[in-house]
Amino acid sequence: MRRNTQLIMALDVTDKKKARAISKETAQHVDAIKIGYPLVLGAGLEIINDICEFAPVIADFKVADIPNTDGLICSQTFEAGASAVIVHGFTGHDSVLECVKTAKDFQADIFVVTEMSHPGAVEFMQPKALELASLAVECKASGVVAPATRPERLRKIRDVVGGLTIISPGVGAQGGSAADAIKAGADYVIVGRSIYNSRNPGIEAERIVKEIEKCR
Repeated sequence: MRRNTQLIMALDVTDKKKARAISKETAQHVDAIKIGYPLVLGAGLEIINDICEFAPVIADFKVADIPNTDGLICSQTFEAGASAVIVHGFTGHDSVLECVKTAKDFQADIFVVTEMSHPGAVEFMQPKALELASLAVECKASGVVAPATRPERLRKIRDVVGGLTIISPGVGAQGGSAADAIKAGADYVIVGRSIYNSRNPGIEAERIVKEIEKCR
């Protein structure tokens, strides 16, 4: 992933034409575009390669299965053009290690979810988040996902992962602040609805980038 603006756009639309249009409009302001099941189910796996025309793609598939299945999912995703895949860590070391091994074959990245950004994450994920962060370090993942909606948690996760890359969702519609997330230790912030639902996605992306720049 490039690191120019520290902004990743989460593109959770389902229409191929709309996805391409928004990607083109925001390309100069984002370091990567994160897509997930909504877009892939709506437009097909080939949409990954389409979006790669504008920016590196992170496939947010939150992979969570046995090692063999995880490896197959990651392999297909990287072959489709993704630069990174987001996986869950609660399946254990063997599953995460298989994802990391597969990513290395493609010179790609794996990001392990530690604690998600929505309120429900405090119920079951938060108590194990620091252990999941440690697992990511032990498995030599490229980085972790940590919540912009809870900067105090992001700081604790940064203490555990050290120099691993932290990508941080929850900015915008979920109430997180780009500036607060960066100050708390995020390397990149992930913003979705407030950009792609905007009348002018490019202008909104630029606004967030300017907010991030003030933190440097």
